[in-house]
Amino acid sequence: MRTRIWGCNAENVGLRCLIIDDSAGYVQAARAFLEQEGITVVGVASTAEAAVRGVSELSPDVTLVDIDLCGRSGLDLARHLVDELCGAAGCVILISAHAEEEFADLIEGCPAAGFLPKSALSADAIRAFIRSGRKARPCSSEPPGT
Repeated sequence: MRTRIWGCNAENVGLRCLIIDDSAGYVQAARAFLEQEGITVVGVASTAEAAVRGVSELSPDVTLVDIDLCGRSGLDLARHLVDELCGAAGCVILISAHAEEEFADLIEGCPAAGFLPKSALSADAIRAFIRSGRKARPCSSEPPGT
């Protein structure tokens, strides 16, 4: 039986990841790279609607969310995943091809665990977030089974 990982306190084994990004080329490359590094990519989504469905159906341990998603705000999506789905998205990490400085205030105000530039994405970087214990803001309900 698989133990569900809540927030960002996961162990370094068996991480399941959902990638939310509207660039098919980047998703394909990121998926291949992360899977080579031992992270299982359980799904991908290119829209906010598909992302919510994916999180609800897959309950990933880590959800990577592009800040600029089809002209919509990935920050708003990350906020929704953390605030409304209460743990189902696992550790939510913002990603972007843009520099963190361009979005620093918005990232700071977002309940996601943090930010990774797309160029720095790796299993080690994801695991570093998890090891750091940085958590998304807690939601009001307890995870199932607690």
